[in-house]
Amino acid sequence: MRAIYRGMKFIYGTALDEGNFERYGSDYLWCFYSVGASVRDAGVRGMARRMGRESARAWRRGHRSLPEDADAVTLIDFAFGNDAADSLGVGDGGRLKAQLRRAAALFKASDFLLFDPLNEEPPRDVPEACEFDKSESPRGSKACRRCGRALKMRSRYDVWYDALITAYTGERSGVRLGAAYADVLKWLPSMRPYRGSEGGANEEFYDTVYAVTHVVYTLNDYGQYRLSPARLPQEFEFLRSNLHEAVAQDDADMLGEFMDTLRAFGLTEADPEIRAGMEYLLARQNADGSWGGVNEKDIYLRYHPTWNAVAALSEYAWRGGGLSVPGRKYFQGPRR
Repeated sequence: MRAIYRGMKFIYGTALDEGNFERYGSDYLWCFYSVGASVRDAGVRGMARRMGRESARAWRRGHRSLPEDADAVTLIDFAFGNDAADSLGVGDGGRLKAQLRRAAALFKASDFLLFDPLNEEPPRDVPEACEFDKSESPRGSKACRRCGRALKMRSRYDVWYDALITAYTGERSGVRLGAAYADVLKWLPSMRPYRGSEGGANEEFYDTVYAVTHVVYTLNDYGQYRLSPARLPQEFEFLRSNLHEAVAQDDADMLGEFMDTLRAFGLTEADPEIRAGMEYLLARQNADGSWGGVNEKDIYLRYHPTWNAVAALSEYAWRGGGLSVPGRKYFQGPRR
C-alpha cells in the first residue's frame, strides 16, 4: 500500500507544475477521478478525490469558456476536462457544456476521430506527426506538408483506440464528439484476431495492447465494473497470453494496462500472472515514487506509467458485473 501512496504523491507533485498542468490538465483530472471512483482502499480513494477536486478547481479557473477559434483538438481537451471536473464534483452549472455542444455540432466525425466510423473501418492511412518539425499533415499524406520528409503511418489500432476514448468521453459527458461510442465499437470484430509480439516482428503489437485495454476501460467505466470473459473471449485470451511481454520489454506502463484490465475479468493476486506483475512493479518503483524512465523529458511518460502501476497494484471496489452507459447502448441496442 505504501507504494501506491508514493505513486499518487508523485503524480500530484507533477500536476502542481504549471507547465505540466497546462499541457495535461484534463488527463490529470481523469487520473484522480478514476482512482478515487474505483479503488477499494478508503485512504487511497480519499487522497485521489482531494487531489482531484483541488486540480479540478484549478482547471476550472483556466477554462471558464471555450476559445472562439477552438479547433477539434481543443474541443476534445475541453470536453475531457469538463467531464472529469464534473465527475469530481466541481461543476460550473453546465455553461461550458452548452458551449461545447454548440461548437461540436459544427465539426465532422473525421475532425474528431480522424475517420468516419459510421461509414468506414479504422484506416491505415492516417500519418503520424512529422518527427522533425512536429507538424500534422492531412490523411493520406506520405510526405510532411511543411518540410517534405517522409511520414510514418499510424496503425489502425492506434487510430481506433483514440476514437474509442473520444467517443466514450463525449457520450458520457453529453457532448457528441463526432460519433456515438457504439459507432466506433462496432468495428471490434474487424480488429480481431489479435497478433502477439511475434518476437518483436509485429510492429503493431504495442498499439494492439492499448486498443484491447481501452475496449475494456470504456466498457467497464475505467475499473468500476467487472466484465465476464465470456463477453470478450478473444480480448481476455490476448491479455492473459501476452502479459509476460510487458515484463520482458521492461514496460511498466504496458504492464499496468494488462494487470488493470485482467483484474476486471476476475483475475486476482491468487493468479500467477497478477502475482508476477505485482512483484515486478514493487521491485522497480523509483526513489521518487514513480515508475518508468526517470530521464524522460515528456512528463506524460513519467506520470502515466505511475498511474497505471497504481491501478495495477490496487484492489477494486467493484460495483458488480455490468457495463458503462455507452457500452450498454452498444450491447443492448441494434447492431449496425
